[in-house]
Amino acid sequence: MKNIKIGISRWAVLYAVLALVIGVIIGAVDALFGRGLIFITETRDAHPLYFLPFLALAGLLIVYVYQRFGKDSQKGMGLVFEAGNKGREDIPKRLVPLIIFSTWLSHLFGASVGREGVAVQIGATIGHTVGGKLSSKEAQKVLLITGMAAGFAGLFQTPIAATFFAIEILMVGKIEYIALFPALVGSYAASATSHALGLEKFSFAVNTDLNIDPLVLLKLLVVAICFGLVGRIFAQGLAFMKTYMASKLTNPYRRILLMGLILSLGLIFIHLDRYAGLGTNLISMSFNGEHINAYDWLLKLFFTVLSISAGFQGGEVTPLFAIGASLGATLALLLGLPVGLVAAAGYVSVFSSATNSYFASIFIAAEVFGFGTVQYILPIVTIAYILNGNASIYAQGKLNLEV
Repeated sequence: MKNIKIGISRWAVLYAVLALVIGVIIGAVDALFGRGLIFITETRDAHPLYFLPFLALAGLLIVYVYQRFGKDSQKGMGLVFEAGNKGREDIPKRLVPLIIFSTWLSHLFGASVGREGVAVQIGATIGHTVGGKLSSKEAQKVLLITGMAAGFAGLFQTPIAATFFAIEILMVGKIEYIALFPALVGSYAASATSHALGLEKFSFAVNTDLNIDPLVLLKLLVVAICFGLVGRIFAQGLAFMKTYMASKLTNPYRRILLMGLILSLGLIFIHLDRYAGLGTNLISMSFNGEHINAYDWLLKLFFTVLSISAGFQGGEVTPLFAIGASLGATLALLLGLPVGLVAAAGYVSVFSSATNSYFASIFIAAEVFGFGTVQYILPIVTIAYILNGNASIYAQGKLNLEV
């Protein structure tokens, strides 16, 4: 028994040290990526007509770079799931510069894409590279999860949510308890590093003054159902469009050229630049009492699904936050509920439904909006999560539940 305890403690110390190193490295890379993205977004927003008309040309360059230099890197998150669930030996290191460059380019020219998926891929690559130096397959998987969590935390600075996000999407229906401690260490290290390097965290103090009565409960039930269905529609719609585009436009150059032209026209003529990029403008407007159109969430969903299925790089998470927040603000005004609280619930619930992640969503609510909001948001997230029908933007993770 004593020898077992010594062996476990040695592994715990090794994991902690490696997780700390991984977290610091990933936090620094996330800071570079995140601050670059902020600069690019500000540049595009200042002169949208300098960039939006040329989205298709940017897409052609992205496809060329991946075809010429990317090899397996174009699989993106697929590589992460192959490494975690199918024993893939390596994630190409070239993925990191390629995904950063292509995401910056996608955002500069207005594609409606996110950033968290990129950070998770960056973290997974670094974590898996370090883990590859160890002979233990279990240790390699633990450090892969640690890297994924650190990638999320370094960019979003929600270390507890990041830890559960990495575990939940990789191993659906199962908690890898052995990865919890190193993932937390890596997440906190990445979060602290990126913050020290000037990357700011988004947070908002939500007013939780809500008088609960049967009518309010009924309204909150309606809200929760809407969030769950919208998240499910996003996940299933994205899966359908990816398959449809790949079958109808088999040439990736033609696909991204045609879709880039369509997206450019839409992003220019439908509320110029409003639905381009991350969607942080919609998030800010939802929480600051600015005007939100009743259809903002729907158009953001539409442009995001088209952008990602066309082949632009970036991810889905931040647009999901924008969709949820703007839908929440709209429903709150319609039903006479507190806008901030319902927007916050939408922010995390649509994300929960679309990603099939439950605990991560709860901790996002706590770390972004305050732990006092959890008692109100938890039931809404739970209903939205149940209604997602096991759909997920991370389809490879769902397979793990079915095996």
